Amino acid sequence: MWEKELAAAINAGELAKRIVLQVYKSPFHVTYKKDKSPVTEADKKSDAVIRKYLHEKFPTHAFLTEESVDDPSRFKNDYVWVIDPLDGTCDFVDKNDEFTINIALVYKHKVVVGVVVVPVTNEIYYASDHGGAFYSINGTVREIHVNRKQKDLKIMISRSHHGKPEEAMIKKYGKLIKTRQEVGAAIKACIIAKGQAELSLRLDDGTKEWDTAAAQIIVKEADGLFVLPNTHQWMTYNRKDVVNRDGYIIANRRSNILK
Repeated sequence: MWEKELAAAINAGELAKRIVLQVYKSPFHVTYKKDKSPVTEADKKSDAVIRKYLHEKFPTHAFLTEESVDDPSRFKNDYVWVIDPLDGTCDFVDKNDEFTINIALVYKHKVVVGVVVVPVTNEIYYASDHGGAFYSINGTVREIHVNRKQKDLKIMISRSHHGKPEEAMIKKYGKLIKTRQEVGAAIKACIIAKGQAELSLRLDDGTKEWDTAAAQIIVKEADGLFVLPNTHQWMTYNRKDVVNRDGYIIANRRSNILK
């Protein structure tokens, strides 16, 4: 049902990837927002090219992106593109290659299309509602699924943003978790969707809709969970408050959700 929108999101991600890599391979300047988060020329150029491409394809759709002024008219629109043109700017600045481009389409507060591009490795993860989740590298595509492990689990944590709440939860469930790995941006969710890890969590208000929308549907269509920590309900989008106040939990199966 969402084939046209998914194809457009992938194409937009490919266009943005080229621009992001051009900046990444050259000297670039870093500035800081009011919240002290970094922003670069790559963030802004990626945002512009994605918005331009998708607006030409779908002129009636609204946008919610990290690098653009929020337009309240989106609340009256059933179709909203939720975009992080450079997820993991800290990783981009640190030159560790672990940053992504996240593009999602939300229809009536539900994510229906998601694309996560990993520019340096030329990987693309993508999914559409009831259409499955897929992984592409250098043109080779395969469908992906979470694994079914229930013990000796691997947990993915942020390189830059994990803190005391996450550490306390990991310690509490130490017998369930065998290994942990630090990974940047939306790559954590994609690794779980691909069946190479089982858990990830963020238990603070440090993320926003554009950080999680694309990754959520990829995990969902890979038969995993990307839910609120307290209620274990799926996150909704195109909200007035774009901050994910309670954080989130990603898991390969419901029985592994940390309680």
